Amino acid sequence: MWHFLFATGIENSYPTIDGGRVRQDQMESCGHYEQWRTDFELLDEIGTNVLRYGPPIHRTWLGPGRYDWEFSDLTFGELRRRGIIPIVDLCHFGVPDWIGNFQNPDFPLLFAGYARDFAQRFPWVQLYTPVNEMYICAMFSGRHGWWNEQGTTDRTFVTALKHVTAANVLAMDAILEVRPDALFIQSESSEYFHAEEPQAVRRTEIYNAERFLTLDLNYARPVNSTMYQYLLSNGMTEQEYQFFMNTRLKHHCILGNDYYWTNEHRVPVQGGHSPAGEVFGYYEITRQYYDRYKLPVMHTETNFPEGYSGDEAVNWLFKEWSNVVSVRNSGVPMVGFTWYSLHDQTDWNDLLRTKRGSVHAVGLYDLDRNIRPAGRAYKRIIEQWRNVLPMQSVCLQLPIVEPGEYDEPWAVRRREAMRGIRQHRSEAPLA
Repeated sequence: MWHFLFATGIENSYPTIDGGRVRQDQMESCGHYEQWRTDFELLDEIGTNVLRYGPPIHRTWLGPGRYDWEFSDLTFGELRRRGIIPIVDLCHFGVPDWIGNFQNPDFPLLFAGYARDFAQRFPWVQLYTPVNEMYICAMFSGRHGWWNEQGTTDRTFVTALKHVTAANVLAMDAILEVRPDALFIQSESSEYFHAEEPQAVRRTEIYNAERFLTLDLNYARPVNSTMYQYLLSNGMTEQEYQFFMNTRLKHHCILGNDYYWTNEHRVPVQGGHSPAGEVFGYYEITRQYYDRYKLPVMHTETNFPEGYSGDEAVNWLFKEWSNVVSVRNSGVPMVGFTWYSLHDQTDWNDLLRTKRGSVHAVGLYDLDRNIRPAGRAYKRIIEQWRNVLPMQSVCLQLPIVEPGEYDEPWAVRRREAMRGIRQHRSEAPLA
């Protein structure tokens, strides 16, 4: 594939709240279980065939090696028939009831088995986000006390963080055993913290180091001494840390980053933080992440409520798209952009902390599947830019195999070549 990846997504968050007694299933509350065929048809209207999507883990994964694939077989069969390229979310803020929550030390290895079995069932799938927004998942579940285990300490945060990141690493490795040319797009929240006054600078520096932890571990980048001591003081062992430092999967990855108006924070001297709004913006923060990891970048999530005047979401889309073009023009290899999600969501105006069915009007379509102004604006962007914004030079291209090309001889040869390269790297000593 040679063109820039214009994408959207179908929101499939499913954390538990209220001590694990209530599940926030966005596919259920937004009507996707009944209207999935219509949802896929809407992609044609928008003009894209790239979709962030994943099976509902709590309905699919019934136990170790036990699955109910009925819904996945239907939906992924239709995606393949339509030639839609899925970027597959395998874990989106929650786990099945039988796992418990992200404090469970068995989760990473068990999840790797789930990822391998999914890849074997749908071998034509190439693009994955094994664990969505690892940092946010660990923060909201393990520190803020909102989801799943509802932890509120540094130890529960570090435990969740190391488990979701290990799960992501092990899942990537498991998928590569099946699909050696798989590509992994880390949809990770891009954050920045601003000190309100000089006395808050030290705490702000810690937050700004902490925001990189999941990606540092995922990409085997050594953390600084403060973060290393923090991790080891709150439950991570030296052996666990070395596991992350010994992984060699970065070359299969794309740095997917998410940016919302809530991603920048004000840090007061008395502690905590609050939304700062758009201070630096996507351009500056993305440059920080790119300079750190030196990977191709895809803007994997953004949205904004339509609002009372009806043009707030359109204006935000214009700003985010302008930032993407500017980042690309500055020399960063930008490979894609995503408005998330295809249709409105529910209860995200309260960060899924309560289950009220409150509509969050951030979709390209409303929940009746009527197009919103942001949908029409995104359609125009795709029409105007898709043929003038290639994602590679003549020397660099993203090696995507479209669903209909999976069995082509050249695609088979590529997979075998990648399998040989993977075997060679696994036998080579660590640098």
